[in-house]
Amino acid sequence: MPIAIHGLTKRFGPVAALDGIELEVPDRAFVALLGPSGSGKTTLLRIVAGLERADAGQILVDGADIAAVPPRRRRIGFVFQHYALFRHMTVFGNIAFGLQVRPGDTRPAKAEIQRRVEELLTLVHLPGLGRRFPRQLSGGQRQRVALARALAIEPKLLLLDEPFGALDAKVRKELRVWLRELHDRTGLTSLFVTHDQEEALELADQVVVMRDGRIEQQGSPAALVDAPATAFVSSFLGDVNRLPCTVAEPNTVEVSGLRLPADTRGLAAGSKAIADIRPRAIRLLPAGTPISAHGDDRLVAGTARRVLHSATTVTVEAETPLSPDPIRIEADRYAPDLPAVSVGDPLTLRLPPPFVFPAER
Repeated sequence: MPIAIHGLTKRFGPVAALDGIELEVPDRAFVALLGPSGSGKTTLLRIVAGLERADAGQILVDGADIAAVPPRRRRIGFVFQHYALFRHMTVFGNIAFGLQVRPGDTRPAKAEIQRRVEELLTLVHLPGLGRRFPRQLSGGQRQRVALARALAIEPKLLLLDEPFGALDAKVRKELRVWLRELHDRTGLTSLFVTHDQEEALELADQVVVMRDGRIEQQGSPAALVDAPATAFVSSFLGDVNRLPCTVAEPNTVEVSGLRLPADTRGLAAGSKAIADIRPRAIRLLPAGTPISAHGDDRLVAGTARRVLHSATTVTVEAETPLSPDPIRIEADRYAPDLPAVSVGDPLTLRLPPPFVFPAER
């Protein structure tokens, strides 16, 4: 079911938790609401579910305004961060609960409930565990039960509020892959709240970046990473080297004498701006690579001040003339053209076109 949200506003005292939200969610899409704590993403999810009331605005599901529809009649599945399973009930009882409490005229027969629960246990890879209690399950298994419970009512929408937040990193990664496959299989429209950038970019068809109750940018993961609309989105989606610069001419900036091609977003020549460069977009070249005296080849010399190794990445912090702060470079440690680097080594860096934004006031 498609969702259309218009002018949604919610205040808690003097604080605007949501400030005129406009959002379109296509049918069958998996959309991530991404933002820091206090950005309004969970409040938005709870209002869609009917657990909070908006002060103003509309929520249309498949074209129908659901503002006056009680939560239990919205047919929306909700998965919470901390499972919210009933500890005194078995796995079977938890999954069946939403069906058993339906009004008499809509409640399925016992045999149908049994069939539905067993079907869901198989779907979430927990066959045969219906008689166990939540305390007898791992964290990942509990979250699968919570998801099965949300799916039992055959929802029109699936809402997930940081469902993996209480799990360790390895289990989170495994469940991310499984959840995406499950979404594709069920064909539901899903709204997923997270503050984890990697999670949002890996899972979602569309990512909505929120800040202070407003939407900063909405788009595909690739669009947000490759063309952030604001300085906040640029830095929130991943590490950046943020450098002061000047717009030299249309689509060219100058950073400490080095001219770089860039989308200057209509900023006038001479304007002060900031240039964001992702550490992974900088290339380490062999020391001694010749550098143009005119500064027009995107090359800059530096010195390695710190070198860090992980299982997959080499991180170098380099002293350069571009900034008093070190420039951070990240590279695949198995890249065949990666030169060996030690602390104190001279470096040659090739910079990419940066993301350019108006100077911060």
